[in-house]
Amino acid sequence: MYNKVFLSLCFASASCFFYACDLQGDTSKNTTTSTSSEQQQLPAEPAPPAPRIAPQPFTFTMQPTKPYLTSGDSSVNDAAKDILMAVNRVDASNLKRLDSILVPNNFSGNREYYLPFPMESAVLKDIEKIILFSYSTQSFAAYAFGELVLSGPTSMGSKKNPTAVGLYFSNWKAEETISTFNDEWELKWNFNIENKEGIGFHQYELPGYPASHSCLRLLEVDAKFMYNWTEQWELKGTDDIKAKGTPVVVFGVYTFSGKKPWHKLLGDPNALNLTEADLSAVVTPFKAEIAAARDERNQYLAKQKPKATP
Repeated sequence: MYNKVFLSLCFASASCFFYACDLQGDTSKNTTTSTSSEQQQLPAEPAPPAPRIAPQPFTFTMQPTKPYLTSGDSSVNDAAKDILMAVNRVDASNLKRLDSILVPNNFSGNREYYLPFPMESAVLKDIEKIILFSYSTQSFAAYAFGELVLSGPTSMGSKKNPTAVGLYFSNWKAEETISTFNDEWELKWNFNIENKEGIGFHQYELPGYPASHSCLRLLEVDAKFMYNWTEQWELKGTDDIKAKGTPVVVFGVYTFSGKKPWHKLLGDPNALNLTEADLSAVVTPFKAEIAAARDERNQYLAKQKPKATP
């Protein structure tokens, strides 16, 4: 996937980070952000893309965590630790707690190349924005007109509280909220995608396996980027939905028994890669509904634009 690209408009906000559940509809404390229709703009074609750095061919090994992270090896810098967190599906705190970690033999490329989603997808070319969450690989991706904007690790619903697969649309967002399911859960950069069930994506602990209460956990840097990139619904009053937000597709099945799926990378660094055929099978059944929602949104926003004065 050498020399693939993504949108500079979106990557500019995220490229310097690459680091670092349970949202209920009503919360005891939250800070919400709303954007009026008049402030929103109609969609435009993406800006000229900026190049992403593809890595040299790489393989994976398992290494004892503490000796590896404290070895003093100059290659294990902040960018390398971002990649380590991504391939092991953990945040910084949990990376240190693992007995052993999956390690690539070089860190010469951007984080996305070490994750399953492709840099571009033909089946997504006619979709302005879409977010995909893969259960089987515990990773997510955001695309704009078929170009990868961001991908990263996630922790989805646990075996007891799985995240339902299917098509969602983003609704409302809050920079900080307290879950009504458990008032000890402080959730940052929340974006709701299922209002009745209180499901959303947000920052929270990534322990290296699906552990949430149906929500979609992200590293904080990814959650903040997605908070700003994703579109909110458009409401009239408090409950009349005039336009849906960004489509979100949750797909796949996680095998809770046995080794973690990313350990397959030890034998084949491409073992988890999602192909164009995979994405087509996931998204094609929803494309008509996604297109209809986008048309409805564009028409609604167009009507809200202030008329030009002579």
